[in-house]
Amino acid sequence: MDQAAWQKRGEGHRQRLRDKFLRHGLSVFTDEEILELLFSFGTPRQDCKERAREALRHFGGLAQVLEAPISELTRISGVGEKNAFAVRFIQDVARKYLKERIVQKTYIRAASDLVEYLWHSLSCEKRESFVVTFLDAKHAVIMTEHLFTGTLTASAVYPREVVKKALEHHAAAIVLAHNHPSGSVQPSPQDIELTRRLHLAARLFDMEVLDHIVIGDIGRYYSFADEGIMASIANRNAGILQAK
Repeated sequence: MDQAAWQKRGEGHRQRLRDKFLRHGLSVFTDEEILELLFSFGTPRQDCKERAREALRHFGGLAQVLEAPISELTRISGVGEKNAFAVRFIQDVARKYLKERIVQKTYIRAASDLVEYLWHSLSCEKRESFVVTFLDAKHAVIMTEHLFTGTLTASAVYPREVVKKALEHHAAAIVLAHNHPSGSVQPSPQDIELTRRLHLAARLFDMEVLDHIVIGDIGRYYSFADEGIMASIANRNAGILQAK
């Protein structure tokens, strides 16, 4: 088969994938087909099936491929910078979309949207990252920001910096979140103590801390509010504030 015939065959295959998506959506795609189509955005005239298969084999799954740095993606046989760029660009567009989707929505109604964004943003991070969502008086989302990265302890996350950011955004309430790279969602004693300190600092400025969410593996999270920890912290800090 000559080069022209090979390219025509490949284009026909990619068109069938595009038609398949338009008719049925992503749910009928295999991970290999998803990645093959993503790679083809970068190199539309090349056969991307084998390089998609090899990337999945190397990284272990679609999520791991999507989160891989460009430098690691290009180590895969056949995967060039254009393929890697297409994958990372789509990933960052998705993250931006999820982040902007929660802005100006009331937190109580958008809690699941916030968790979805946090999963997408934090679940594959290799280091712990601390994120704060700032809310107005009606609990509508103003902004979500990554504030700290590294080993998160009571001494590494500074309450004054969190409060300073909240005041800059004219926030009336905040939601805290961080990831556990291990995949576990169980909060540590340090997580609970950190939350208590941040709650106390916020109350001094008449701000609420509505929740602290721990993000683990994709699909798994732990909510301090849902588990009753926030209520316990609020009661404890109320006694401290009254004593003052």
